[in-house]
Amino acid sequence: MNKFKICMLGSYGVGKTSLVRRYVSGTFSERYLSTIGVKIDRKEIEVDGDPISLVLWDLHGHDEFQPVQASYLRGAAGYILVADGTRPQTLELLFSLSEFAKSVIGDVPFEVVINKADLRQWWNIADEIKEKFSSNGWTLHELSAKEGQGVDKLFEDLGRKILEKSKNS
Repeated sequence: MNKFKICMLGSYGVGKTSLVRRYVSGTFSERYLSTIGVKIDRKEIEVDGDPISLVLWDLHGHDEFQPVQASYLRGAAGYILVADGTRPQTLELLFSLSEFAKSVIGDVPFEVVINKADLRQWWNIADEIKEKFSSNGWTLHELSAKEGQGVDKLFEDLGRKILEKSKNS
């Protein structure tokens, strides 16, 4: 069985842990607990008939006081950039996090998430940001860890991209 390390990247409080918890155990908690360091989970799935094991590294939130450690990224086959639609500054951070990830692990598959779609009425996303995502060729997943919408598809899409890349390498 192929085993792939996937890192969750984003600011603190964007819902990285909630996305992983929703995906791995199908649950959601309203209680916020900041991740310290890294939390590792695993889920075995089948993608297009191929069994794969996703090893999900939920990294602490990135901010000016505690940047993501390069050592956490090493060996990752892919990553997920996560922002909070109610906090526009978390969207801007994704560009620098993507550059950082590329400098550490190279050009690997990744997905971009705007989380908290259940709070969409409070989203304040400038058109310029969406255009910047589009001009970089990024597809945005708008989903909700709380409601579970789109979470399974997100991880399966990334798993498929990583599996295809591993087969072509």
